[in-house]
Amino acid sequence: MTAARITVNGKEAPIAPAAPHTTVLDFLRERGLTGTKEGCAEGECGACSVLVARPGVNKPTDWVPVNACLVPVAALDGQEVVTSEGLATVEAPGTAPVLHPVQEEMAVRGGSQCGYCTPGFVCSMAGEYYRPDRCAAAAADCGAGAGAGVGEGAEAGDAEHGPNGFDLHALSGNLCRCTGYRPIRDAAFAVGAPADEDPLARRRDQAPPAPVATDYRQDDRAFVRRNTLAETLRLLRERPDAVVVAGSTDWGVEVNIRSRRADCVVAVDRLPELRDLRVESDHIEIGAALTLTEIERRLDGTVPLLAELFPQFASRLIRNGATLGGNLGTGSPIGDSPPVLLALEASLVLADADGERVVPLAEYFTGYRQSVRRPGELIRAVRLPLPLSPVTAFHKIAKRRFDDISSVAVAFALDVEGGTVRKARIGLGGVAATPVRALATEAALEGRPWNAETAGAAAEVLRGEGTPMSDHRASAGYRSAMLGQSLLKLYAQTTEAVPS
Repeated sequence: MTAARITVNGKEAPIAPAAPHTTVLDFLRERGLTGTKEGCAEGECGACSVLVARPGVNKPTDWVPVNACLVPVAALDGQEVVTSEGLATVEAPGTAPVLHPVQEEMAVRGGSQCGYCTPGFVCSMAGEYYRPDRCAAAAADCGAGAGAGVGEGAEAGDAEHGPNGFDLHALSGNLCRCTGYRPIRDAAFAVGAPADEDPLARRRDQAPPAPVATDYRQDDRAFVRRNTLAETLRLLRERPDAVVVAGSTDWGVEVNIRSRRADCVVAVDRLPELRDLRVESDHIEIGAALTLTEIERRLDGTVPLLAELFPQFASRLIRNGATLGGNLGTGSPIGDSPPVLLALEASLVLADADGERVVPLAEYFTGYRQSVRRPGELIRAVRLPLPLSPVTAFHKIAKRRFDDISSVAVAFALDVEGGTVRKARIGLGGVAATPVRALATEAALEGRPWNAETAGAAAEVLRGEGTPMSDHRASAGYRSAMLGQSLLKLYAQTTEAVPS
């Protein structure tokens, strides 16, 4: 194994002497790249965002924005990073840098006020700027280049999507404390298509750096990445105490806020065996280390319940790193994906050095942040049985519309035939020590007509499901009320589409 190194703005640098827990944010700032800022150290403000070259969905490489405050720099061994400083170009030694089109639009439209959040916004905006399919729906506007602004043809977009194809949800993880969102939006909706000679645009046509085996050690602590799943599972058998990470969106918070340290961290995010997505005749198998953004774009709406979940799961910056394996592995009762996967009757493929086993998700959780997963065992994949139920919905009740932890999460998947509920699956989050199925409510629905009387009676049952508690997010009574209201909302939303 070679010494751990990272390429930043086109220049290779050794990771040493950084400690294994050192974040990309701290690594960059210690090297004078202070455009990357620390705002919250939890992945909620986006002031630290940088671009990473990752395997693409529509091109060999995508420029993916991530929270530098959460990712250990050792996790990017052998990888390519671009910061806000690296977006500008220097045409000749001694000359002033030429602003990137995104930076230019932010400047001329007043998108930078105090400037603290600006570099993070710029990197997130650049990720969307380079998204290969951004211009597909608005090629004429996008091809007009920088300056095809909001006032010109804005009717082609909407409040959250510009006429240039820009999706404002790309900035959902970036916080402006000066409330300068209107000019930032103007800048986002004004950027054109990348020029043919744009080096970062051309870079998308080449493969991203291949994952490298990493064994980075400092002060008796190690960050390790193996080449294959088999090697990783053997390592976990030897080190059952190791912390397993993929996107580090959970572990990074533990390191920053709770000062957690681990003697051994094992990365699984680039293992090819955990990054496959296959659609078979009777099921869909989703690799546990695919990011939520990758799953969203590869499925492209073919699983409507997941398509409804993704925009409500944290922010785009978090979804660019977070994985289903990580969300399920933490065992949190307020994770957003378990209720949806319970409604979809998902099963988990668990793997260890001795082989694999398949466990229904409904049998996976055993207690608060506890599961049937054994020491040395990994979630390799999530399986969704086919066909999918046609009537689905995901309701997340939270204090903020986006980038917030749910007070209550409810997922529905119903088969309604001839006006009768033939099958009902309901997943709940935030109302018990684990994510749970609403079994009593499912029984109250199945075999009954899908009408107001059935929905009202089942809503009363649903209010009694789980063991909700009161905390700073919501009271137990509010949580119970929202459960029942959620089913009434589902009925109201579907009665026009489903005969009763």
